[in-house]
Amino acid sequence: MSILDKHGVIERNATLLLVLSLAVVSIGGIVEIAPLFYLQNTIEDVEGMRPYTPLELTGRDIYIREGCYVCHSQMIRPMRDEVERYGPYSLAAESQYDHPFQWGSKRTGPDLARVGGRYSDEWHVDHLSDPQAVVPESIMPKYAFLSHRMIDGEYVQDSVATHAMVGVPYSEEMIANAQADFAAQADPDADTEGLQTRYGSEGGWGGNDVVVRNFDGQPGISEMDAMIAYLQMLGTLVDFSTFTPDASR
Repeated sequence: MSILDKHGVIERNATLLLVLSLAVVSIGGIVEIAPLFYLQNTIEDVEGMRPYTPLELTGRDIYIREGCYVCHSQMIRPMRDEVERYGPYSLAAESQYDHPFQWGSKRTGPDLARVGGRYSDEWHVDHLSDPQAVVPESIMPKYAFLSHRMIDGEYVQDSVATHAMVGVPYSEEMIANAQADFAAQADPDADTEGLQTRYGSEGGWGGNDVVVRNFDGQPGISEMDAMIAYLQMLGTLVDFSTFTPDASR
């Protein structure tokens, strides 16, 4: 009996096919999962990584709500064409506070893992309001309504507390001051000492200070402010000019 004949026996026997399929999947699962039990930490600690500020977290929620992840991934693969186009490849540590993470393989638009700081706030406002006015070939929907939807951060403390429950290292002080920090980041004239102490370089995260400004250029805090605050920090927390991967991993 040839190999093909033996394979045909398996294909015609549903029970045998099921049992052998489960065996193959089980072996593969064990090979992938078992080593994780012997590692103290599966994510390399990287200097500069910090939890999202309340305003950035709100912007991320809006980003997910509007389905931006459907067309934009946040995962740069370690391949030459990817790195040359988008920047340094993505690190697991950069998504350790994401629930859910925004990695993926579907790209209708460019990957956004390193979009922070590449464009001005004004560019983002124009692009989100009327994408085709900035990129004529874009098929992205218009999000001009974000500028007209004002938010006061009423529930941001609950959001921060919820993320703390699933392991994001928000301290009790961060949770208690969530609404104040939310308002301070979008107001250049606000007292941001507390915000910088909790989330900036003074907070022990080893990165840069939090960017504070009126992101959409209009009075009050809009969903556009929050969205741009989130986009402008993507890929900016790790200093890749000094970062050296841990060769032991």
